[in-house]
Amino acid sequence: MEAVPRMPMIWLDLKEAGEFAFNAAVKKSAVSVPRDFEGCSTLRKYFGQLHYLQSRIPMGTEQEAAVPITWTEIFSGKTVTHEDIKYEQACILYNLGALHSMLGAMDKRVSEECAAGAFTYLRDHFPHSYSVDMSHQILNLNINLMLGQAQECLLEKSMLDNRKSFLVARISAQVVDYYKEACRALENSETASLLGKIQKDWKKLVQMKIYYFAAVAHLHMGKQAEEQQKFGERVIYFQSALDKLNEAIKLAKGQPETVQEALRFTMDVIGGKYNSAKKDNDFIYHEAVPALDTLQSVKGAPLVKALPVNPTDPAVTGPDIFAKLVPMAAHEASSLYSEEKAKLLRDVMAKIEAKNEVLDQFMDSMQLDPETVDNLDMYNHIPPVLMEKCAALSVRPDTVKNLVQSMQVLSGVFTDVEASLKEIRDLLEEDEAQERKLQELLGKVPVAQGSPPLPSSGLAEVSKECSKYMEVHEKASFTNTELHKAMNLHIGNLRLLSGPLEQVRAALPSPSLTEDDKQVLQNLKRILAKVQEMRDQRMSLEQQLREMIQKDDITTSLVTTDRSEMKKLFEEQLKKYDQIKVYLEQNLAAQENVLKALTDANVKYAAVRKALAEVEHKWNTTIQTLVASYEAYEDLMKKSQEGKDFYTDLEGKAAKLLEKARAACQAAEANRQQILEREMKKQPPPRPTAPKPLQKKPLELEAGSGLEAGDLAPLSSLVLPDLPEELRSL
Repeated sequence: MEAVPRMPMIWLDLKEAGEFAFNAAVKKSAVSVPRDFEGCSTLRKYFGQLHYLQSRIPMGTEQEAAVPITWTEIFSGKTVTHEDIKYEQACILYNLGALHSMLGAMDKRVSEECAAGAFTYLRDHFPHSYSVDMSHQILNLNINLMLGQAQECLLEKSMLDNRKSFLVARISAQVVDYYKEACRALENSETASLLGKIQKDWKKLVQMKIYYFAAVAHLHMGKQAEEQQKFGERVIYFQSALDKLNEAIKLAKGQPETVQEALRFTMDVIGGKYNSAKKDNDFIYHEAVPALDTLQSVKGAPLVKALPVNPTDPAVTGPDIFAKLVPMAAHEASSLYSEEKAKLLRDVMAKIEAKNEVLDQFMDSMQLDPETVDNLDMYNHIPPVLMEKCAALSVRPDTVKNLVQSMQVLSGVFTDVEASLKEIRDLLEEDEAQERKLQELLGKVPVAQGSPPLPSSGLAEVSKECSKYMEVHEKASFTNTELHKAMNLHIGNLRLLSGPLEQVRAALPSPSLTEDDKQVLQNLKRILAKVQEMRDQRMSLEQQLREMIQKDDITTSLVTTDRSEMKKLFEEQLKKYDQIKVYLEQNLAAQENVLKALTDANVKYAAVRKALAEVEHKWNTTIQTLVASYEAYEDLMKKSQEGKDFYTDLEGKAAKLLEKARAACQAAEANRQQILEREMKKQPPPRPTAPKPLQKKPLELEAGSGLEAGDLAPLSSLVLPDLPEELRSL
């Protein structure tokens, strides 16, 4: 979502202290703490010092130094008294959790995990019979409320950080799981009777949150389906999110305005998503919308945990003010025991690190990524980048037609220009030939072999301009040819992208695996899953071992143990690690068999891997080609228009030059006629000879004379006596 609306959170009241025969200043500072993190720190320090105290002085039930301790019970307001120092510890721990819940409900949205940790430690380490507000049922309710609210805070941060949709959906689903556990506790008749009037308010808010965060989970599952091109699933998830949100709105009656605003905002987001998805599927994708119960349920991802409470952590409790009450021998023995634990951890970690190194090197050499070894699902859908291009062309149905028409217009203008230039060139050549024949006929200017006669100034200018236009035309002709080649290259792809999505999908390569190939692939995936399971189990066991060692404090036992019995006590205490060491040894021993099986599976997978790699390469190449064709369309249209503009301009110039060439050729022809007439007038009078009637028929030309009958057409009206001396022999 574009923003993250916030829901109110539940926080707990602090208990009030009564009689306790302890130092008045200490008591006051512990029960009247400020409602901030400094108050949490004070409670932790006081709790830790009480722990140190009770381990040295017999202040438990029916012990010598026991004194009455009084606190007020939260729900009933009654005072409850016990002669047990652990009751004081339990009440302080309850207040620590309550204060963290109060701070967590504020704008900073922190401390929920700390609250859950305090209530968990209280549930697991203290009797539940002290008072109603610290009963097992109430503590379980508090723990689930705090964990749910902590997960809710993590969900807000995940959405603000734009984490992956599937992860956000799982985080939200876990919020729902925590609140369902809390709701079950609230619906319990015994718990309801303990809580009194606040039970209904809490239950209504928690039920509303269950539906609200279920809607958020399905919203993000719909977004993931959208990312995976599963448009039918997208519709049903968005519809389910809308239904659950409507249920939340019904349950939100009477809630504050902040809740109503959050619900309205979420309704705008989910409603818009649903309407858009349904419209797209109805008019574009036409995918079947599956039933919600046929889809895999969203499994919650518990990413928060109750933070452990360590009453002996000096960083929290400060220095032990009762340290002088512990014998030095106990301190020395505790240090020796810590060294034994450290030695045990070093031995185990050396084995783990050696196996991990072998495993990492082996997996690197295999180059097998469990997430991509099976990418067959990729071929079932058109990738988003290609879908985007298809959608863009679907709203521009005349794309191919416009491109073809544009290129046809360009070809027509190109042909017109070429025809005009050819006609000009033919006129010039014809004029040149006529000029050469005239000069040879008159015999005035000797003409060298292959040397054209000098044209008139008008024709020279036309010839020069024609040569310039021809040069420009030839260069542009190459560009025009390349443009047509590019169009022919992309036009088929553009037609494909403009067509039905089924044709696009059919044009994309897809792997063709036999049943044996599929079996090989499934076997490899199964073994890779085993490798990951082995890694996860190893990490979990290592973490468990570290936590056990960290929590293992036998100082109280050492104070009361004789020095001669210390070694035996160490051996007894270290036995608690035997079981987890056995599990780790089994995990490490299994690695050799798992890697051997993976090697065999990889050998069989080699041929399938090669085939899949080739298909994937073809798939990527085809998609890149289709996308390149789409992106080339605008460039082709632009260059086509530029070509049309260029040739239109050149056509105009060529047309003008053609008119100019015609005029110049006509002028040159007229000039040649005048020259011929002048030459005939300059000839001497004819010799007196007996006239012989001239046959009025075209002159016959000698073979090889180089002249044709048409060349002497102007002389056909003359008679022999009128011809010059040098022409009579013809």
